Amino acid sequence: MSSRRNDRGQAAVLTVVFMVVLLGMAAAVLDVGSWYRADRELQATMDAAALAAAQALPDEPATADALASEYATKNGGGLDSTTISTTTIANDTVSVEGSREAPGFFAKLIGVDTVTVNATAKARTGVLASARWAAPIAVDEQHPYLQAERWDQPTQLELDTVGPGAYRLMNIDGSRGGTNPGTLGDWIRQGYGGYMPVDEWYYSDPGAKYNTNPNFKSALEEVLASGKELLFPVYRQTREQGAGFEYEVVGWVGFVVTGFEIKGSKNNIIEGHFTQVIWEGIFSEEASPEDFGARAVSLIE
Repeated sequence: MSSRRNDRGQAAVLTVVFMVVLLGMAAAVLDVGSWYRADRELQATMDAAALAAAQALPDEPATADALASEYATKNGGGLDSTTISTTTIANDTVSVEGSREAPGFFAKLIGVDTVTVNATAKARTGVLASARWAAPIAVDEQHPYLQAERWDQPTQLELDTVGPGAYRLMNIDGSRGGTNPGTLGDWIRQGYGGYMPVDEWYYSDPGAKYNTNPNFKSALEEVLASGKELLFPVYRQTREQGAGFEYEVVGWVGFVVTGFEIKGSKNNIIEGHFTQVIWEGIFSEEASPEDFGARAVSLIE
């Protein structure tokens, strides 16, 4: 037997061994990738379940538990437990845990049929402190339906009066002076995209643009037709006069427009009702902030 034939036999064995190792590595990569994807999907499901549950807190813990289960089921299941706890105020935090079985494919060759992936998520609700997408209509804190928390009670906001039933147009972007008519209409339709913190002073928008600005009326008509909720700043104090007139914003409230009358220089009314809302923004870290029913929810560590 020649040495060349022996070398050929050894090369064939080494090639087979190499191919087996290569295939094993490829199989491991494919299975590990599949398990990682399953882990990410479960984490997304738990995040969604926690955020959904937090929207019912702190007032309805039982509803929060049901919402977590509902959202998890809609997104592939796997929810094992829901726990309500306290971070700042009673029952303001929800924690969820979940697990799923992720099948192995090539790993079955070495006896691994499935692996278990696990995920946890925690979300908290809090009184809205800094808000995005607010409308430029400021409401007096002394409005009786704010004080009594009479959500969904029909009311009128009057532009031409002062006191608890009044509302005013505000420069919600922090600017001073008149606002471009198109911008004012956009703020009514979709809100101001910047963050507006509470306990800050904001300038009034001088001039009766609601009388002559068709954008204001058309924006109200669109909001009325859609039935969408608006977010109004709530003010406590005012200071100065004229172009320097300012409002101290202390909180936020949801409002649903059900009608309006824009007649001219007087007798201008927006009809609707205040409502509790979950809104985009940053919640307050204070134990007892001003609470007018507007809240934010967020995932936390």
